[in-house]
Amino acid sequence: MITDAPLAPPPEPLPAPVFDSHTHLDMITEPVEQVIAAAVAAGITRMVTVGCDVESSRWAAACAAEHPQVYAAVAIHPNDVVRAEPDSGAVLATIAELAALPDVRAVGETGLDYYRDHSPPELQRQWFRAHIEIAKASGKALMIHDREAHEDVLDILAESNPPEHVIFHCFSGDGELAKRCAEAGYVMSFAGNVTFPSATALREAVAVAPADLILVETDAPFLTPVPSRGRQNAPAQVAHTLRAIAELKQMDVAELAAIVSATGERVFGAW
Repeated sequence: MITDAPLAPPPEPLPAPVFDSHTHLDMITEPVEQVIAAAVAAGITRMVTVGCDVESSRWAAACAAEHPQVYAAVAIHPNDVVRAEPDSGAVLATIAELAALPDVRAVGETGLDYYRDHSPPELQRQWFRAHIEIAKASGKALMIHDREAHEDVLDILAESNPPEHVIFHCFSGDGELAKRCAEAGYVMSFAGNVTFPSATALREAVAVAPADLILVETDAPFLTPVPSRGRQNAPAQVAHTLRAIAELKQMDVAELAAIVSATGERVFGAW
């Protein structure tokens, strides 16, 4: 398990502040206060901690209420919907209640995962549609988990009249999918796996994605970027991912940080 590994060493601080658009602070072994302090020292001054079930969604909302550097996202992860289905009405009501809180700025991570066989695809699609309605009702961004389900995700979004702001968390498509997302105005959030040597398709996606539709994330404690791969991830490591994306797009790091930060405020609201 990645949570058994030591934390990745601190990166060189960024020349301008940026934020981590998707992390799981509850899964990182270090205390939240230490994780936030390390992130701020690296130039990652804000972060969005994300729930995957009722318990972690409640935790995320409470964490955001306690720490001014943190916002929250709440949802039932597509891999967990089969466990939530027996109490679906109460569970979805709880997610809707949490989504209405001021420090909760997104409904997610929700979506479809056809890579793992944890929940039946049709059940995942039902819950995805329900989460879209919660995002629309609450006026919050929709944060999508899309793993080997691109066409179904795009089809459901197209038929559901999604909320104004849609984020493809840990974008996993190629350049063609990035073009289609850009045409729809969807935001693409790139994680540390864009730095992996094998991630040719992801780097193609970065190259074609408009800079003002890009976010950066850790998905910590997972997907630790090069050069810290194999260690436990944390929001501070966004610095490595941002630098890699800036290099791919042939942009100044501080310039890209400013654009990403502006996109974050557009999507999640002012900090």
